[in-house]
Amino acid sequence: MRSLGADHVIDYTHADITDDGTRYDVVLDIGGNRALARLRRVLTRDGTLVIVGGESGGRWTGGIQRQLGATVLSLFVGQRLGTLIAKANRADLDALRSLIEAGSVTPAVDRVIALDKVPDAIRDLTAGRVRGKIIIATGTTDTEPASR
Repeated sequence: MRSLGADHVIDYTHADITDDGTRYDVVLDIGGNRALARLRRVLTRDGTLVIVGGESGGRWTGGIQRQLGATVLSLFVGQRLGTLIAKANRADLDALRSLIEAGSVTPAVDRVIALDKVPDAIRDLTAGRVRGKIIIATGTTDTEPASR
């Protein structure tokens, strides 16, 4: 995030965004593990919250309850509360492939695993112990997780 221009980055595994009382103009929530009310408290009066992706659960909402709540609440408050849900399309995927092939973009890979290790990987993912992508490959030897 720093390499993309962020002034301040918080690793949610080491600190909580609400720990020091700082207010932010923009919060990009990719962890999905903080309540909407808690995230709003760290925004400036006219700050922007962007929730990326969904989270688990939601019998009726399928894991997008925070996104729905943010969208509705945004109508009544000065803060901009929204979500980013990307839709893949061929042109974007071709452009991304070109960047990866050129070495301009390097995906963060936590580990490469065999198919029989998927249940363990899912447990690690839901417990927040994954830093990057987990690649499932047949006929390979597992690699160690990325340093934490």
